[in-house]
Amino acid sequence: MDSMTYLDRHTDSRVSIHPTAIVEHGAELGPGVQIGPFCTVGPDVVIEAGAKLVSHVVVEGHTRIGEQAQLFPFCTVGLPPQDFKYKGEPTRCEIGARTLIREHCTIHRGTATGNGVTQVGTDCMLMAVVHVAHDCRLGSHVIVANNAVMGGHVSIADHAVIGGAAAIHQFVRIGRAAMVGGVSGVEADVIPFGSVIGNRARLAGLNIIGLKRRGFDKDAIHRLHIAFRALYGKQGVFAQRLADTRTRFGDDELVAEVLAFIDAPSHRGLIRSE
Repeated sequence: MDSMTYLDRHTDSRVSIHPTAIVEHGAELGPGVQIGPFCTVGPDVVIEAGAKLVSHVVVEGHTRIGEQAQLFPFCTVGLPPQDFKYKGEPTRCEIGARTLIREHCTIHRGTATGNGVTQVGTDCMLMAVVHVAHDCRLGSHVIVANNAVMGGHVSIADHAVIGGAAAIHQFVRIGRAAMVGGVSGVEADVIPFGSVIGNRARLAGLNIIGLKRRGFDKDAIHRLHIAFRALYGKQGVFAQRLADTRTRFGDDELVAEVLAFIDAPSHRGLIRSE
């Protein structure tokens, strides 16, 4: 059965909706949106210009899909959270522009007892069978590999990479440009630029490859590495090493970002080194 086009009442621009798809009254579709076979779009959904639902996609709740995002078969976005405390409140889910949501991903909307919104930023890629639980916040350019799962309220900063089959405990924070190795169980916070691996995960070093890919120069990486070795050395207690690192390296931009991350409130504490 061929797709059909119609003139959207909100944008006066043509969108494409396959005859087998269901788009409920009230949904807002931007110009150039494509809704493929057997998709379901709820009445409170907003899909921005150029976004594409490939086929068999379900988007429900107060959900916004960003421009040119692509949702692949059998993924579900904006469905109710897996939380017994949730009582149907009009919480939200937001997917950023150009983000790719691959097959069988599940992204649940927020909870009233949390921050009320689940967010995935711009230019992300969630590979097949990823689960993003309620109230999670993913930054931009985040890559999450196949079968990775995260509990509620997880925060993942820009440019982080989560390896396949990793499991991230609720309320954990993953810092900017950090790397979580495959099949790792992460139960505490990961510093910016850190690299963790294992079950349970331990801080194995810095994500040097990620830093180079992000365009940081050799000197900046070298200074960060020296500070990291001072902070996570074996001599003395962590509090004293933290104070010494702050005194010696606190003026360095990347080190200052790590220190600010450590200083911020945390539900889970920090992952320690091997």
